[in-house]
Amino acid sequence: MSTAALAEVVPALACPVCRGEVRLEGASLVCERGHRFDVARQGHVTLLAGRRVFGGDDAAQVAARESFLGRGHYDRLADAVADAVRAARGDGRGLCVDLAGGTGYYLAAVAERTGLTGLVIDASTAALKRAARVHERVAAVGADVWQRLPLRDGAADVVLSVFGPRNVGEIRRVLSPGGAFVVASPTPRHLHELIEPLGMIRVDPDKENRLAAQLSGFGSAGTQDVEYAVTMSRADVRDEVRMGPSARHVDDEALDRRLAELPEALDVTVSVRVRTLT
Repeated sequence: MSTAALAEVVPALACPVCRGEVRLEGASLVCERGHRFDVARQGHVTLLAGRRVFGGDDAAQVAARESFLGRGHYDRLADAVADAVRAARGDGRGLCVDLAGGTGYYLAAVAERTGLTGLVIDASTAALKRAARVHERVAAVGADVWQRLPLRDGAADVVLSVFGPRNVGEIRRVLSPGGAFVVASPTPRHLHELIEPLGMIRVDPDKENRLAAQLSGFGSAGTQDVEYAVTMSRADVRDEVRMGPSARHVDDEALDRRLAELPEALDVTVSVRVRTLT
């Protein structure tokens, strides 16, 4: 177990029970009041004040995501997210927190391109196991992003939200003065070739207005629309469905039947808006 990345982010962390400072003692994080949280063998640690309510993505979803992303279909999106962070934080110093960051795929690109230290916060143990080893400067902590985050006030120089939920109140609390909030969200054109034939969840046409209202308290520092076509095999498409929220709405038998009706290779649109907010 390597805890080097975790040791780097410890000053930003807070005990989820008493909100006090924590320190790394051997294979545990311990706060000044003695609350102790054991670091897993893979290097991640869960910081929860009580029983885990939401477990995040299951092992099958995480495996599908790792398989799909490993084939490079979203590399251009990862590059765009990393470029947005680099433009906002050009000095390459500080902490970038990826909320609901999953396996750390996007944060690894940010760490590699910017030199920032990274922290994935996610509820899924299966995802955290992978995130803890995704990059030498990326640590992984288990928590529910809809609850109070186990972070000190103003601890994050950059906060990322890529296809994830946005707890705006907590994001404001943990973002440092002058920090940046980078949001990547799908447009209605995202994966539109797959939505209808596979019965996937579609992007709400009013999503853009709701997102704009949710983020209205932030200042805009730039927006980039990232849109391109990728050629996906049936195996790629299956992983795409299985790694996201549609996995809970399309059963395996129905998915296999619908996949059989698709061509062996299909051009699919990736369409995402990347915002930088301050």
